[in-house]
Amino acid sequence: PSEEMITLMWSFVVSIYSIGGLLGSLSAGYLSVRFGRKKAMLFTNIPALLSATLMGLSRLCGSFEMIIAGRLFSGVCGGLALNIHVMYAGECAPRELRGLIAITASTAIAVGKFVGFALGLREVLGVDALWPILMAAHALPALIQLLTLPFFPDSPRYLLIDKKDKEGCMKAVKQLWGDGDHTAEIDDMMAEQEAIRGEKAKSVCDLFRDKAVRWQLITLFLVSSCMQLIGINVV
Repeated sequence: PSEEMITLMWSFVVSIYSIGGLLGSLSAGYLSVRFGRKKAMLFTNIPALLSATLMGLSRLCGSFEMIIAGRLFSGVCGGLALNIHVMYAGECAPRELRGLIAITASTAIAVGKFVGFALGLREVLGVDALWPILMAAHALPALIQLLTLPFFPDSPRYLLIDKKDKEGCMKAVKQLWGDGDHTAEIDDMMAEQEAIRGEKAKSVCDLFRDKAVRWQLITLFLVSSCMQLIGINVV
C-alpha cells in the first residue's frame, strides 16, 4: 500500500481505541446494575483477553485487521473497567476513605501508562521480534483480576439498594470492613434507598437536560477537554 494508506491505517489502529472506550462507557451503567459491580468487572476481562489474543496472534496470522479489532475490544474493556472500578471501589470503601480509594483509579492509570512506556522501550519489548508480546501484555492484569476478584464480595450499596438484600449487604460490610458497629453506613444507604425510591435510572440525554448538574457537567467537560488538548498524548 501507499505511504498515505499506511498512515491512514495506523491512525485508525490508534484512534479506534477511543471508539471502543465510548461503547464500553455507554454500557457500564447498564451492566453494573443488571449484573452487579463485581460480575460486571469480571465481564470486562472477556474483551481484555480477546483483545490480547487478537493482537498477540496478529503477526503470526499476518493480519493487521486483527490489531484493529483487538484495539477496539481493548477500548471496550477500558471504557467498562474505568467506570465500574471507580463505582465498585467507592461503594466498598468506608466513608472516611471513600475519596482516597476513588482517586486510586487515576493513580493506577498513571502507573499503567508508565509501565506501558517502559515495556515499549527498544531495550525491553519494543523491537521487531517482540512487539506482539508487548501488545498482548495486558492479558496478565486481566488474568490476575479474573482469578482474585471472585473472592471479594459485591458492593454493599448494590446489594442493599438494587438487590434489596439487607442480609447480603451486612455480610459484605463485615467482610470488607471487619467486625464492628457499621450502623451509620447502613443507615446512610437506607436513607439513599428511600430518597431514590420510585425514580427511574437516568439516561445520558437526561443528564444533558438536567439543569441541576449543568455547571458540574460543563466543568468536567472543560477539564477533560483541556487534558486532551495540552499535548500530553503527543509527549
